[in-house]
This record gives sequence, structure tokens and C-alpha cells, in this order.
Amino acid sequence: MKRILIVCILATAFCASLLAQNDVLGTHNLSLSTKGGLDACLFCHAPHSGVAGTSAGLWSQKLSTEQSYTLYTNQSSKTMANADTQPLLGGASNLCLSCHDGTVAPGDTVPYGQFNLTTTLPDSDNFGTDLQRSHPFSLQLPLADSPDLVSSIYSNGTTADPLKQVQLVKGNVECTSCHNPHVQFIDKLSQNFLVRDGADSQICLSCHEANARTVGSKTNPLAGWSASIHAQTDNAISNTNLGSYATVAHDGCLSCHMPHKSGAEARLLRGPVPPPVDTDAATQSCMTCHNGSGNISPAIPNIYSEFSKKGHPFPQGTNVHDAAESTLLNNNRHATCVDCHNPHASQQTANFTAAPEVRLSETSVPGISGDDGTTVLNPAVNQYEICYRCHGSSGGKPTTSPLGYLPTWASSVAGDPFDVRQQFSTSAVSSHPVQHKSSGTVEPSLLPNMLMLDGQTPGRSLAVGTQTFCTDCHNSDDDREFGGKGPSGPHGSQYDHIFERRYEFSQVGAGGPGTAIQNLFIAPSTSADCSTYPCVSPYALCAKCHDLNNVLSDAPGSFKYHNEHVSADGFSCSVCHTGHGVPYAGTVSGKRLVNFDLNVVAPYNGVISYDPTTQTCVLSCHNHNHT
Repeated sequence: MKRILIVCILATAFCASLLAQNDVLGTHNLSLSTKGGLDACLFCHAPHSGVAGTSAGLWSQKLSTEQSYTLYTNQSSKTMANADTQPLLGGASNLCLSCHDGTVAPGDTVPYGQFNLTTTLPDSDNFGTDLQRSHPFSLQLPLADSPDLVSSIYSNGTTADPLKQVQLVKGNVECTSCHNPHVQFIDKLSQNFLVRDGADSQICLSCHEANARTVGSKTNPLAGWSASIHAQTDNAISNTNLGSYATVAHDGCLSCHMPHKSGAEARLLRGPVPPPVDTDAATQSCMTCHNGSGNISPAIPNIYSEFSKKGHPFPQGTNVHDAAESTLLNNNRHATCVDCHNPHASQQTANFTAAPEVRLSETSVPGISGDDGTTVLNPAVNQYEICYRCHGSSGGKPTTSPLGYLPTWASSVAGDPFDVRQQFSTSAVSSHPVQHKSSGTVEPSLLPNMLMLDGQTPGRSLAVGTQTFCTDCHNSDDDREFGGKGPSGPHGSQYDHIFERRYEFSQVGAGGPGTAIQNLFIAPSTSADCSTYPCVSPYALCAKCHDLNNVLSDAPGSFKYHNEHVSADGFSCSVCHTGHGVPYAGTVSGKRLVNFDLNVVAPYNGVISYDPTTQTCVLSCHNHNHT
């Protein structure tokens, strides 16, 4: 009897001390009496007798007996090391769910019956019984180690919270690991009953590791967070749907993720409201801020508008990115933001450095080795290795180009026109210096520097031994890197194949290869001149690095019929040159990227060939036989 009396006195004193502090219970005080009354505690606690079977004594609220919750790991994650289980009846999380799963009315107590309430539970706090969109809890014990978790969780059952407020409950993650139901305003901005200030991802980082860590053969996908743009930027948040804090950096993880009732099950992604059409969940989350909507200030480049041009295709149907998928994207063509960017590590590219290393915005993204086309590099070191995830040796690519006309080259990779890795390889006869350094062969037309979009201002150096990026040709048509005002990168362009500048492919009509070329490009408005901005020449992309006046002068060391073919006849460079590389010589020499488009030219007496020594061809083109 004495023991019961002591417990009652302590419980009463505890409630009194809480309610004396300006009603720290906040919205958990459902009392009808004046704020500060002890009856506020009775909604959850019974001074003399509690609900049997609970892990917390003196419990009053009827327990939820729902034992068929749909949990996060049922369908939402393929990478979690730990799986959640049905919450233990009477356990810490089950107590919270007795009000928050919607199966028991708040204030429906065992000892006192149904209390009258001052308010109803808002929809945002009614999580229902489908918990796929909520952070996993009540995990299977013992907890398994994982590279994205702090090591102390596995080694000694403690979190990395320096304040020791974020704690495991009996060795497990429960609602009360993050929430203190008795004090609403510990975090005065969030006001979500957090156990400590949650700004700057401090609660998330108590369990989730932000530094490099390897467990088994798996590396931490969150490594690099602290230096990332999302953890650093002070852009102000102007949309209350994006989280509780004033800036992206203070919001941290909450800028993209929601711990409860997320917009998408997988990864608890937030997703915009309303979501952009025809996009997957990962892209939708990125476009919350990168769509020019004004959700953050100052505004950042509008990436979403780039995709409305001729851009990388959004995923369709079930063909979407998943963190567990193979780095080499076989039979899985999609272009989600996170295929090329790691949002946990991506940094702002303030300065555009020389090729071939990945840009800061591409930090910590896996890639495929250019040496064999299959070896995974995690992370990729060079930009082209990221591109080789789709544009290398991967199988199941489309048979036609969704982004414009596709030549059929005399020398090509058998059966796969989209395998550019072999076209750029060191064994190729010739190639643009993407995967390896330039050969040092004298190119009379090569400029000392790339030209900016104005066609006049020198950009990066083109010295001997220089390498180039894939994005030197495939880029936004108004990219900031080369003097425009738009975002940089191969998101989208007004030009086919996401070309940065105009580049036309000569084609023929119904007569087929060898017959008259239809799209002839001749002076003055469509000449090789690029002295005006934007350059409207069909050769503008080539003019970025090559002096077209030199090409058309038939100068020594260059092909002596350039001027005749280009200025007089109006042929595109694409009739005789490939833009990537020539994997093997065959009947064409392959030097200086000479590689005939078989959709345009035809054999003469069964032969297509080119002799670089005499600069003569054997083929039929534009109703003319070259013998």
C-alpha cells in the first residue's frame, strides 16, 4: 500500500511540474479545464491503476489492438539491413499508436471511459495503419550493422547524439527515440515533440552516418553529406510544406524526406504538392526546389524546364531508379536525377575545371570503367564513367534514338549504335579525347581554346594532351559554363541529342543512300560563320573547337575538298565524320574521325573506302559516283 501511495504521489508531482511550465504538454493537453489542471495527465495516465500488459506503468488510454500494420520494409526498401516488425502490444510505440493510428478514439480511457476533448486529432497526426510512408520502428532485434548507420548502434546500442537525448528504447528504435510526448516545445521551431533541437539534421545524424563507412562490401551512400550543397546552402525556404526550418541547410534531411506520411514510400521522399506530371518519385522530390517555383529564395536554376526541351527521358511505368539496382543499367533505361547526382554529397560547381574528372555536382556517384565496360567504380572518378552506366556496354538499349536522327556508320560497334565506350576507347582508330588524352596529331583547324556560346570569347584550353567532357558537346543550349544564363549539364536542349549548339545531320529522301541530299546548308544565313549569337550555323557545335575558316580554306594538312563539300554543296560534317570515334578501320581509314553515314552514302561497285594519303573516296553520294 505504501509503495502504491509513493507512485501516486510521484506521478501527481510529475504532472504538476510539467503543467506548471507554461503548459509544456502543448497539444497533448486535451483538458477541458483551465490549462494547468492535473486532469490533462489523465488522458494517458491513471494514478491508481494502469492498463494491464503495458511496458509503461499507469497507462490509461485504451490500447490499439491493431496487429496488421503495413510496414515500411514490406514494399518500400530493398537496401535496409534491418526489418521492422509489428509493434509490441503495450510497447512504447504501441502506446503512441493508441491515439495516432485512428483505430481508437483519443481520450477513450479504460478507467474513466471517453473524455470530452477540446480538439480533434488533425489528419496530419493520424498515421493510419498503413505505415509504409513512415520511418521504420520496432525493428527486429538484434539490430544489424549497416554502412549508413553510426557504428555505436550496433556495437553498444547507443546513438551518436552528443546530448544523449536520441536514444534506443530497450535496444530498439521506437517513437520515443525521437519524440518526447510530455514536452512539445523543446524544438521551438518544429514543435513536434522532438527530444531535442532537430535543425541541421541533428536528430537524423544521431543514427545515420554522414561520413565514409564500409560494412562488408557496401559503402555508405550518405558519405559526404556534411560538405554537400544541401547541408550547406543558406537559401531560404518559402514553402511551409518543405519542413520546419528557415533554410535548406537547417531543414537538412527534411528538405527531401518526411519521417511520417511521406509523399512516396521508398526512401520517405517528400515530393512536391502538387507533383509534376509524368515523373518518378525521386525526380519529383528534386523538382520541389529545382523547378523554378519559388519554393526557395534566392531562386536556383530551373532544371525542370530543361526537360521540356529535347532532354533525357523521364522514367516510365516501372522503369524507375532504385538504390538497389545494378550500376550498369541493363534493360533499364531511365534518367532520374539521382542516376547522375548524389543528393547527399553533391556540391555546387562554382568553377568549371578541365576534363575528365567528375564535377563537384557529380560527387559520389557510381560509374562503369571505360577499360572493360563492366567494372563498377564507386564512386566514379571521371565524368564519362557515369555516362557509361547507360551509354556503354549495357544491354537492352532502344534500337532507335528518341532524341533525333541517328546515323549508321560504316565502322561501328556491331548491333549497338549506342555503345560509345568502344568509340572512345584507346584501341579506337581515332576519337575525340574523352576517355583518353588527345593523340598530339597536328590538327590545323583546332583552336587554342574552346569558344563560349557567343562564338568569340575564348573558354577552356585545347592544348595538346587535353581531354574533353561528354558535356562539352551534350549540354544545355544556354548553359552557364559557356556563357549562358541557364543550368549546365545534359538535362535538355532545343537541339537534337541534347547538343549544346546547333549540329545538323545531312539526310537523303526516298531515293535512299547515294541519292540527292535534301537538307543542304549554304550561305549566307546557314553558313559556317559563327560571328553572331546565337550561332545559327548548322556547324556551330564543331565551331566550338575548330576554326571553320581554316577548314574551308583547304589549307595544307587538311582535306582539300572541304570547301567544295561544305560551302558549295552544303553538306553537313556528319556525312563523312562521326562525332565520337571510329572503333576500327575496316574499309575506311578512321583517321580524323572519317566514318561515312551509310544512310546517306552508298557503295560504288560494292565498295566504300577512303584513302587518307591521296584523299580520295570510293562511294556514291548525292547522285555522284566517286571512283
